[in-house]
Amino acid sequence: MLAVKLIFSCYNTLNYLIVEVMLTDNAILMRSLNHSYICAQILKQLQKYDCFEALPELTLDVGNGLTPDISVFPKELIKPNFFRDVPKFEQMPAIAIEIISSSQNIQTILEKAVQLVEAGVKVVWTVEPFTQTIFVTTKSEGEVIWRSAIIESAGISIDFNLIFRT
Repeated sequence: MLAVKLIFSCYNTLNYLIVEVMLTDNAILMRSLNHSYICAQILKQLQKYDCFEALPELTLDVGNGLTPDISVFPKELIKPNFFRDVPKFEQMPAIAIEIISSSQNIQTILEKAVQLVEAGVKVVWTVEPFTQTIFVTTKSEGEVIWRSAIIESAGISIDFNLIFRT
């Protein structure tokens, strides 16, 4: 599902009202408490890996731009230039992580995971909080389903048992 974001600009000299429509890959974003909490807990666990950089909400150069909740890259690929930003990052992450919000459709997010893998992301973890399920999507194995497990890919492991423990 595509969300539409309207940006209004007015050019007084021509008396035109220009409307720019920007399409994003996410539904109308209503980030929930559970979504934010799980993102934060995953990012905390990722901090222990010195050779990786975990970036939230980075738009990747896939189609019109796909934005995983968290993208995990080898640290040497991340070289910010604060004088010139990159709106769509061309390198694909080793791992992309999606956390399903209550306002999102699970099928749409799983299709996004397939798109990311087809674009060159090695593995996508899709976290479904209600059932505490993690869908691991790869090109070779398709989707493998785990429940509240320690998930390991590309030399990174996340203990979802700790995340879902309340």
